[in-house]
Amino acid sequence: MVTVTRRKANIVGAGIGGLCTALSLQKQGWQVSIYDKATSLREAGAGIVLAANAMKALDRLGVGEIVRQVGAPVVHADIRTWDGKLITRLPAAKQAVRYGTQSYVIHRADLQAILVQTVTMTSGPIQTNKQWIDGIQSDQGVISIFEDGTQEEADVLIGADGIHSAVRERLFGPSQLHYSGYIALRGVCSKDEEQDANLGGGFEALGPGKRFGLSSLGNGRLFWFAAINATQGDFPPLAERKSELLQLFHGWYKPVLSAIEATEASTILAHDIVDRSPLSRWSSGRMTLLGDAAHPMLPNLGQGGAQAIEDAIVLARCLQHQDIPAALVAYEKERMTRVNRIVRLSRTMGRMVQLENSFLIYGRFLVGCALYKSLRSYYWI
Repeated sequence: MVTVTRRKANIVGAGIGGLCTALSLQKQGWQVSIYDKATSLREAGAGIVLAANAMKALDRLGVGEIVRQVGAPVVHADIRTWDGKLITRLPAAKQAVRYGTQSYVIHRADLQAILVQTVTMTSGPIQTNKQWIDGIQSDQGVISIFEDGTQEEADVLIGADGIHSAVRERLFGPSQLHYSGYIALRGVCSKDEEQDANLGGGFEALGPGKRFGLSSLGNGRLFWFAAINATQGDFPPLAERKSELLQLFHGWYKPVLSAIEATEASTILAHDIVDRSPLSRWSSGRMTLLGDAAHPMLPNLGQGGAQAIEDAIVLARCLQHQDIPAALVAYEKERMTRVNRIVRLSRTMGRMVQLENSFLIYGRFLVGCALYKSLRSYYWI
């Protein structure tokens, strides 16, 4: 009787990309272990958009229907002026027909909980408080070394540890963060009848040097974000965020102010919006990168999470081959052109929607809509 040894993957990072990679590899028969530096798995953030390509990928992983039950469909999405005048309504219904699914918005914590529950049914608990510091490769495998002194061997190591990836820095050295020129404040609130009537599914309102987006999260909740031109790091302290937002958006479209007013002040998040310049490769031997560790992008096209999920499926498919280094090269070759285009498009869109010059603002509406529609050709279906 021949004993078949299951190949093992060690994944650094228990975010969306790392968890989806674990699910995808499990479906290929791999043994998977996930390590995360956090002391507990509590996803920070608020809402995440899962466009049609993300939903179709989640369907392949067997969790799409659960996500649909917990999240909220994007019935339509409006682009408006700062005072609420409709500029255009994006063709959400036509996209749903064309791509075979609606887009959804879901709270990041809800999505992570769905993925964690599904992954751990097969792989067991995710190991937390595990700071990865190095990887030692050989012809037989790669040994991960953690800050607590433990070592774990596997056939392949996947760095899915986000924009500040330790695996990326170990493989390719430090690289500078690229600041977009604006900060983001985000929050979640409960929706009332007035907000629901005005919301109409979701909208983004554009003003000089700032914008505000609002979407339904499902379960009676709304997710919002405010993107504001500012010096890097120049966001208000927690105690002052709500009052400063109300002042910054004074006189705007009524649902904007209603959402800010309905949000608990202590829960408002603030971040610099950053990315990194694309790498020329993601892999070295038996080690590779995925998601934000490989290709961090600005959030202007709602594709950060979607591209990490796509990475997970393509990587697992490539790893069906016995030659792991060659499989990793094939993975990055298949994915790089697409994600790098989206990184560049996200930067372009950000510059356009954050314009301050009143003479340039009108033109951005037509160009911005054309750019949005052009992204449909990049959907992975």
